[in-house]
Amino acid sequence: MRIKHSKIKNTGIIYELLVRQITSDILNKKEPKTLSLIEKYFSNTELGKEYKLYEFISNPKILTEGKAESLLNTLIETSKKLNRKKLRKLKYDLIKEIKEYYDIEVFFKSNLENYKQYAALYTLFEAASINEITSPAQIIDNKLTLLEYFTNNKTLKNSSYSSVLQEYSNFEPDLKALTYKILLEKFNIKYDSFNPEQKIVLKEYIHNITNTEKLKEFITKKYILLKKEISEQIKNIDDKVLKIKLEEIKTLIPKIDKNRKVTDTDVISLLQLIELKEELKNV
Repeated sequence: MRIKHSKIKNTGIIYELLVRQITSDILNKKEPKTLSLIEKYFSNTELGKEYKLYEFISNPKILTEGKAESLLNTLIETSKKLNRKKLRKLKYDLIKEIKEYYDIEVFFKSNLENYKQYAALYTLFEAASINEITSPAQIIDNKLTLLEYFTNNKTLKNSSYSSVLQEYSNFEPDLKALTYKILLEKFNIKYDSFNPEQKIVLKEYIHNITNTEKLKEFITKKYILLKKEISEQIKNIDDKVLKIKLEEIKTLIPKIDKNRKVTDTDVISLLQLIELKEELKNV
């Protein structure tokens, strides 16, 4: 038999989406309901213990093939010791509470950068927890996915960044969520001078940082709209020199074709263009 992956039963995915929702709620000046859910369901619980295993996906290290294989075997063996009955009950209750606050389909719709790895680890955990014979091809495929991930990941090259991330990854889930909330509040204070439209851009960027297609669609539309708005404002300016300069600025507004990826530079340019548009209103 083949193990069917389920987003709403994958502890790693659930936790990452809960933390991401905190970001969205704070940026929208709403009470982050998921913060209390993280404290309730991941602090000193069976669910919290399982999440500790998934943390090796969210906070990866570069390993040799031998160490990666040893890590993977340890994770699978440790998962066997978890109380599956308690896990099922906690997941059921957690999803039930999430439904009380959010549209469950929208909540689980976001794309995750490490979705494939989360799904692979979930499948291996499930296969190890049942007595039935599972598909050998599926098991091998998922193990190879994770071994490749653990041995080829290059995201933690910067040693100082790695040190901070390692310390953060060792926090208990409730403390980690609280730390994240404080960081976001400081982020809001830092960018308090931004106008509402710029804050919307930042919100979209943070919320869809891994949903590249949605972010690309948003930024492309904003570029088109800004170009149109600047054109309209130019019509009301009498200064010929200023008009020429603004026309030049219009030509600098980039076009994002189908094959080009959105970068941080696009977001920064968009924020600057919005500020320019606001300044034009005062000319």
